[in-house]
Amino acid sequence: MKATIWHNPKCGTSRKTLAILENLSSVDLTVVEYLKDPPTREKLAELYGSAGIAPAEGLRLRGTDAEDRGLPDADADTILDAMVADPILIERPLVETEKGVRLCRPQDKVLEIL
Repeated sequence: MKATIWHNPKCGTSRKTLAILENLSSVDLTVVEYLKDPPTREKLAELYGSAGIAPAEGLRLRGTDAEDRGLPDADADTILDAMVADPILIERPLVETEKGVRLCRPQDKVLEIL
């Protein structure tokens, strides 16, 4: 099975999710450090759509200025534009497989799509 993790190596939950994926020999893993190689607006919209969540649910509040910018109450287009401009606003990790996409908080949510 192929899997892609949108990963931030500084994030403990992201590292734990990555470890789960790396320990499965059946997973052909692609690791994207999204702060260095951010997803496009279209890809983000696709990931959230496949995960069944709104962009607001994928908005990282902790350690960001999202609240000061009024993003929690903004529309989806505004949130996606902000995430593309400043990828630190993307909550992590997102994992994509042929079975779907999950925002893996907690990390065990990844098991739902393996």
